[in-house]
This record gives sequence, C-alpha cells and structure tokens, in this order.
Amino acid sequence: MKLWRHCRLKAELEKFILEFGQGFTFVERQKRMIIDDEDIVLDLLFYHRILKRLVAVELKIGVFKAAYKGQMELYLKWLDKYERQAGEEAPIGLILCATASREKIELLEMDKAGIAVAEYWTHLPPKNEFETKIKTILLEAQERLKRRKLLHSGKIQKQIDYFYETKD
Repeated sequence: MKLWRHCRLKAELEKFILEFGQGFTFVERQKRMIIDDEDIVLDLLFYHRILKRLVAVELKIGVFKAAYKGQMELYLKWLDKYERQAGEEAPIGLILCATASREKIELLEMDKAGIAVAEYWTHLPPKNEFETKIKTILLEAQERLKRRKLLHSGKIQKQIDYFYETKD
C-alpha cells in the first residue's frame, strides 16, 4: 500500500512541478542509471528551457537526512556525464521531504552543490496555522536569500536563487 501511495504522490508531484511556470518540461519518471552494475533510480527528471539544464527531483517520505545530499550529488554527476548535451548548463537537484531541517541544510551547503531542499505537506493544517506557517516560511526564505546573496555571487547561485524568487 505504501508503494502505491508513493507512486501516486510522484504522479501528483509531476503535475505540480509542471505548473511551476514556463520552462519546465517533463523528461522521465523513474530515471534508471547504472553505476558499477547497480541500478539506481531517480524519481523525476525535468528540463528547464529557460535555465537550459536538467532538474533532478527526488521525493523523500519523512525527515530530511544528510545522506540525501550524497545521493543527489551522485545523480547530478551521472546526469552531467551521461545526459547533459552541448550548450546546457550543469544539472541541478531538488529534494522534497515531509520535514526539512534548515540548519542541517545550511551546514551542508546544499546550494553550493546545486541542490535545493523543500518540504511538502500531505495535508493542509487549519487556516490560522497554515497562514502562520506560510509567513514563517516566507520570512525564513527571505533571510536565507539575504545571507546567500551576501556570501555568494556566482552564476550557479543566481540560477538556484531563481527557484526561491516569487513568480508573478
């Protein structure tokens, strides 16, 4: 039953990401990669036409773990070596978790590796809790953007920031 829910969640996530806005195109679900005779599977693969790069999306049920960074880095290195085409930028990754530790993510410097982490909700809380949570998320994101802009000014950082900017 859990596997069915996980597959259903991926299908819904695929639809959601395609609604992010212009530029996202779906490439593949359950992208199979073979490394040292081992099958490794990435949940979702998109291409962003504006950024001119592959976007790897990994869905995790539960709390963010530091090991997810290494897993995503492996995916990104493989995609860079075997899937990246001439004229494209290096792939970036998005890890979606039920709960994300902002401090752990910041300490791991995920953004320097071209990886973003976000939380998803399996159900909406009551309206007042939802509004409070959204305001908190917005304030935290704004603070992270300020810190990031002070610390980093590289090309990859600017492209990662694209994901955090509010879109009209």
